[in-house]
Amino acid sequence: MPSLPIDTPTGPFTLIEEASQIVQTHWRNGPAPTDSAPPTDLLAQAAAQVQAYFNGSRQSFDLPLRVTGSDFQQKICSLMLAIPFGDTRTYGDLAKDISAPPQAVGQACGGNPIPLIIPCHRILSAKGLGGFSGGTGLETKIQLLRHEGAAGLLI
Repeated sequence: MPSLPIDTPTGPFTLIEEASQIVQTHWRNGPAPTDSAPPTDLLAQAAAQVQAYFNGSRQSFDLPLRVTGSDFQQKICSLMLAIPFGDTRTYGDLAKDISAPPQAVGQACGGNPIPLIIPCHRILSAKGLGGFSGGTGLETKIQLLRHEGAAGLLI
């Protein structure tokens, strides 16, 4: 699968493409490329959108995505995609939307295969920040929420 590591204010971030769709992102260095092939058009476009997000000129992403996982995982990712830049919701809010336990929602958020682009960082617990499995954990979540001006009372 083609991938493209990029530098971001939250650390090294890798975009992964399969069949002309973004299928995964993560905050860890991937293996060094074995060739010097240029990134695919989609990976270049995704990298440009991520950089625009971090420089403040983009608040949402317009990329073809494919969420692998259960129907429940896909439903939770769809709900997260609908949360606008700078807004937050709680695990309980999403749970009510689909009549599911908040813990299951939290697990699905933690299993989001495309963090940042699918904004799982915008989901909080009822009593605080909740968890975050990307980057350096809560530190990365706090950086993203601060960048978006969200949840100012919590951080």
